[in-house]
Amino acid sequence: MTAQPPPQAHADLTHFAGFDWSRDHHDVIVVDAQGRIVADFRIEHTASGWQLWKDKISRWPALGVAVETSFGSAVEQLLHSGVAVYPVNPMNAKRYRERKISSGNKTDRHDAWALADALRIDGQGWRMLAAQDPLIAELRILCRDEVALIEERTALVNQLQQALHEYYPTALESFDDWTVPYVWAFVEAFPSAAALQKAGRRKWEKFLHTHKLCRPKTYNERMEAFEKAGQWHASEALVKAKSLYAVARCRQLRVLHAQLKEYRQRIEELFASHPDSGMFGSLPGAGPKLAPRLLSEIGSDRSLYDSAEGLQCMAGTAPVSYQSGKVHKVHLRRACNRSLRHAMFLFADRSKAKCAWAATYYEELIKRGKSHSHALRSLGQRWLKIIWKMWQSRTCYNAELHMRNQLAHGSWVLKLTTA
Repeated sequence: MTAQPPPQAHADLTHFAGFDWSRDHHDVIVVDAQGRIVADFRIEHTASGWQLWKDKISRWPALGVAVETSFGSAVEQLLHSGVAVYPVNPMNAKRYRERKISSGNKTDRHDAWALADALRIDGQGWRMLAAQDPLIAELRILCRDEVALIEERTALVNQLQQALHEYYPTALESFDDWTVPYVWAFVEAFPSAAALQKAGRRKWEKFLHTHKLCRPKTYNERMEAFEKAGQWHASEALVKAKSLYAVARCRQLRVLHAQLKEYRQRIEELFASHPDSGMFGSLPGAGPKLAPRLLSEIGSDRSLYDSAEGLQCMAGTAPVSYQSGKVHKVHLRRACNRSLRHAMFLFADRSKAKCAWAATYYEELIKRGKSHSHALRSLGQRWLKIIWKMWQSRTCYNAELHMRNQLAHGSWVLKLTTA
């Protein structure tokens, strides 16, 4: 059965629900327009539990629901049930609870009640959660999961390198990049210094030629390292145990490498099919990996950010100000979309090699004593203003247009660039 469309504005709501979610159950309190509790119940996070939810809320067709998250299976079920969903920041939810219960008592029921009443009183200024574009939703999940898999690969590589450091330093000396398959193949073919020595020079040469590792400088250095492998001494027990561990990690890395290739292929297919792909792909330095991440996190709903400042705050590049009397402090914004912040950090770093003004801006901040991270956040802040304008006008990045705008505004960055 298709759910009815949710109310379009806070003024249309007649009842307000606080939804305190958890892994296996959810506490719900519903209040009317006067703040009276009209329903107080708990549902299990099961098919029958969500059917009970639909039966309960059928009495209130104009129901708004406040919940402390903006994604996940609970939110998907709420949206499907046809209610207006209002996500609440957990820090704000804590303050709402303290406003209702100053004694400090905390229960799931109190949390739900505080959310329901906050939605009733303050909800006219909140943004209702809308169903996402399916393409953007899938792309966002894929990009975030790809990052998680890359982090797993990094962990496996670190474990492999630590094992090799303990019993087989020759392997570490011979290769620099441990995220490529041929280094795992080396460990699988020659799992210990003894196995490497036993294989002999002809097999070493065959391995290097098979994997196209024949550049004269590195070829000779590797051959010299292989010849000296027998100089390293480790106990027999250590070598037997750690060589087995190292091969196991290499096999895990191979499986993960194949999965990452599948993710990359699907991400590129989805990105190419989106109408904004050309716009994000035109960003200098974004490349095939960062452009899809930026698109997936910023999205395609232009009504989400009515100014560049909103996007900058969401990305965590805009600092937080604190002022009280004579005290005025500025610090890093932590309440933000961390996936977008990470993507912008990487993009700002990559853009330095492609944009003269970006490199000049970064170098000037470093000269002023700013840290690498601070300088990249500041550069990301400037980029987000450009990206927001591109996003709103649906135009690709134009270096000449940006240069003309810098000239028109008398940018100090341009003066340093042309000096």
